[in-house]
Amino acid sequence: MENLHDQRKVYEKSQLIESEIKQNPIEQFRDWFLEASENPNISEANAMAVSTVEDDGCPRTRMVLLKAYTFEGFIFYTNYDSRKGKAIEKNHKACLHFFWPNLERQIIIKADLEKIAENLSDGYFHSRPKGSQLGAAVSPQSQIIPNREFLEVKLKDLEKAFENTEVPRPENWGGYIAKPYEIEFWQGRPNRLHDRIIYTLDDLDWKISRLAP
Repeated sequence: MENLHDQRKVYEKSQLIESEIKQNPIEQFRDWFLEASENPNISEANAMAVSTVEDDGCPRTRMVLLKAYTFEGFIFYTNYDSRKGKAIEKNHKACLHFFWPNLERQIIIKADLEKIAENLSDGYFHSRPKGSQLGAAVSPQSQIIPNREFLEVKLKDLEKAFENTEVPRPENWGGYIAKPYEIEFWQGRPNRLHDRIIYTLDDLDWKISRLAP
């Protein structure tokens, strides 16, 4: 057994107390996200782990980039026929997790997922670099393929086909909005007595509670 007992650090950079937090969790998220985005030691503040539950009852997690957020929820894009897309089709609940170790913070979001309007997916798709658009069209995401060359040949074919024309958004590619009903903010504190503030949606209002660390 590889013993990792001595791998630990002291958390002491900040605090999270009720008198200083926002009453709406999206506003609290915005404050923390802006701070993470402006931190030179955090390269992708919008990287989040998205966990879904598959047919066997086992959760599956992958890193995804947050592309927008509103008071309604958090938006990301993917292939609807991917493994995550198929899991979401059967179980609309998911968990989003942001972890910013340089700030000693994490955010856990439980949400219901819905597809966004097609015009919004179209708008974002055509804002991407053309190479990324072609990549989305080329990849049968999550399916078994024979080798790397399979993708590269398809990419070259599409590059020729759309050399002078717009790449159409694939019908099986688009956005989801994660509409939260529970958001927890975690701030590391000394002696492992971390701050945990949880917002729970109660009808149309957010209830704020403190959890023991």
